[in-house]
Amino acid sequence: MQKIINPVLPGFNPDPSILRVNDDYYIANSTFEWFPGVQIHHSKDLVNWKLITRPLNRTSQLNMAGNPNSCGVWAPCLSYHEGTYFLIYTDVKSFKGIYKDAHNYLVTAEDIYGPWSEPIYLNSSGFDPSLFHDDDGRKWLVNMKWDHRKKSHAFAGILLQEYDHEQKKLVGPVKNIFKGSDIQKVEGPHLYKWKGYYYLLTAEGGTVLRHSSTMARSKNIDGPYELDPKYPLLTSYNNPNLELQRAGHGSIVETQDGEFYLAHLCGRRMPTQGRCVMGRETAIQKLKWTEDDWLCLEHGTNEPKVTVDAPDLPEYKWEKDPEKDDFDSEVLNINFQSLRVDISDLYSLTERPGYLRLTGAESLSSYHKQALLARRQQSFVYTAETCIDFQPENIQQFAGLICMYDNNNFYYLNIIHHEDQGRSLDIVTRQKGNYECPLESKVSIPETGEVLLKAEVNYDKLKFFYSIDKVNWIRIGTDYDASTLSDEFDDGGGDAHFTGAFTGICCQDLSGSKIHADFDYFTYREA
Repeated sequence: MQKIINPVLPGFNPDPSILRVNDDYYIANSTFEWFPGVQIHHSKDLVNWKLITRPLNRTSQLNMAGNPNSCGVWAPCLSYHEGTYFLIYTDVKSFKGIYKDAHNYLVTAEDIYGPWSEPIYLNSSGFDPSLFHDDDGRKWLVNMKWDHRKKSHAFAGILLQEYDHEQKKLVGPVKNIFKGSDIQKVEGPHLYKWKGYYYLLTAEGGTVLRHSSTMARSKNIDGPYELDPKYPLLTSYNNPNLELQRAGHGSIVETQDGEFYLAHLCGRRMPTQGRCVMGRETAIQKLKWTEDDWLCLEHGTNEPKVTVDAPDLPEYKWEKDPEKDDFDSEVLNINFQSLRVDISDLYSLTERPGYLRLTGAESLSSYHKQALLARRQQSFVYTAETCIDFQPENIQQFAGLICMYDNNNFYYLNIIHHEDQGRSLDIVTRQKGNYECPLESKVSIPETGEVLLKAEVNYDKLKFFYSIDKVNWIRIGTDYDASTLSDEFDDGGGDAHFTGAFTGICCQDLSGSKIHADFDYFTYREA
């Protein structure tokens, strides 16, 4: 029998919405401020998964310019009915402080690869929207309600309202159907119908250590809902020794043979620092029915397991992504994303064949348009390497290799031009918004010619290297603390940030001259 080894989607793949269409399984994940929006992975066996598409790839569908860090796309829901895929998502415009500006939209497609429609606006009453297709043909939207009043609990319950597919809008009354358990912070709702009941799966406890999944059920879609007496269905809260921490926020899928599985988010803490640099990842647990018709984890506890029995399906392995991208294709590698907006006008794979050209844009502090392409860190130990051809003319132009969490937390090895030193290598760091240039002196390099740049990450240790002759590597800088590229570092473990570490390439031109940098390749290699 095959085994599911968790996490099945390593490295910043939170809030999984799992779906089966015939013999195909899909998981949609949140992408927050990274563009294109929503990751969709494909599997045939629940064991092997492949990233296949990101549906929100047009500005008309998703424009996150100006969105703060960790805003953007929250908790998508992927569903299917009568030949049409439905994707619901939130674009969060602000979330710190009193209020939440969270706008919910729907796009549809006849094929999982698209094209996906223009968005239909739904509501803004709260985040984590989900669409349920009832067997009588009616469709229902559920989402959490945000209550900003000072003496109220902000996570105020789960709202239900009917969606009219013909009119393309919500209709009828809005009803709060579930206030959650004493764990509190109820969110992430998904509705299902089995055994004569409507089952409501929710997330509770916040998305850090007390995160949980709970279930409730009702004979009527609008309630009243009774809480599973053995709640929560899933949590890591009571066992700090578990490899999979922060377990919660999930969705359920039924296999072709009537087995049930829960896809849920989790986080793996770095042993030395206790931080989840890869953010919240996706794991899968097997479920079973109890005698009184509740779902529970098959192994008998509510704690997530790393190794889980897979369904009895033919094994389907995908071809592995090559470690090195030589930029020989005219299509950007699917693993790359940009920040907030479409930057297809800032990069080219054809202007210099065999190279990716980035045209310098705004700074790393920008919430609008950066010439930056990066991919997820998906292992505690990895090496990233690139070859760059870049001749800056002044101190406002720089390009290079970056390891980052967001605008406020990054390590950047870059090429710059100083008046008194010419073309040089420099390192810029930012932790919790504090800007530093830790090198005592910049490293002079020849005025022309390609330079190799490399980052080696080993758990909490980050080291940078460079090569001029493309043979010999030279260490630059000291050991840097890679664990700072995590939400726990920036907020001390609170619910403030929601993404994960990335590594990639970028080019800035603060003078506005639009200088470009050419990258010959990018390598991401896990140990």
